[in-house]
Amino acid sequence: MQALHEHIAKDGFRLRGTDMSRIDAFSDVVFGFALTLIVVSLEVPKTYDELHTLLIGFFPFFICFTLLIALWYAHFRFFRRYGLHDPATIVINSALLFTLLFYVYPLKFLFTLATVGLGPHVFSSPYQGRELMIVYGLGFTAIYSCLATLYFNAWRQRLHLRLNPLEKTLTLTYMADHIGEACIGLICCLMARLLPLQLSGNAGYFFFLIPVWKTIHGRISARRIRIAEAHTTPEDRHALPHPT
Repeated sequence: MQALHEHIAKDGFRLRGTDMSRIDAFSDVVFGFALTLIVVSLEVPKTYDELHTLLIGFFPFFICFTLLIALWYAHFRFFRRYGLHDPATIVINSALLFTLLFYVYPLKFLFTLATVGLGPHVFSSPYQGRELMIVYGLGFTAIYSCLATLYFNAWRQRLHLRLNPLEKTLTLTYMADHIGEACIGLICCLMARLLPLQLSGNAGYFFFLIPVWKTIHGRISARRIRIAEAHTTPEDRHALPHPT
């Protein structure tokens, strides 16, 4: 765990939440339950046909597992960085976990459909494919909006948290990064609505804008971070106790 904390703090951000809290424990339970919902099967296969079906389901499971772990790590980093447990954080975190649990089945359905298929009669209406992309885009937007709001709440309490100039800049950088991701989810919803009905599924390709956004945002933010590092004195880099 210490090595993981050092990895999170490599950007110069002093960690304020290195101890496990009730919020951390509860959130980990919810993430664990969400991972349970995406498993291929809870039963051991009794025939090779059943095993073959499980093996085919490995691909959507792997994609969903990877996305949920990435989200868990983003959540983990926030609470290690700030250690916040105020009412606003609890409300925003609860909204994030609620959305996550609602999001699991659309996530698994979409990637199962995209990778291995679900048969010839998946949709009973031509409008359902468009609705699926809109639901997925809205869920994605809601999750990353919650993450952005968590960072905004931390920024709002920057004096209480005693953020130094580097940490203030990093907080705004992380918040902007998640806002950009949330906007890409909205773009997916918009394109699913605007594209012809038979092409609405192609709206999912707009999620490939995420690495483009992260590259552009990273280059823009790098200069600001270097300036903030130059204005952060050695005294401002001293480790702080967990805020009470």
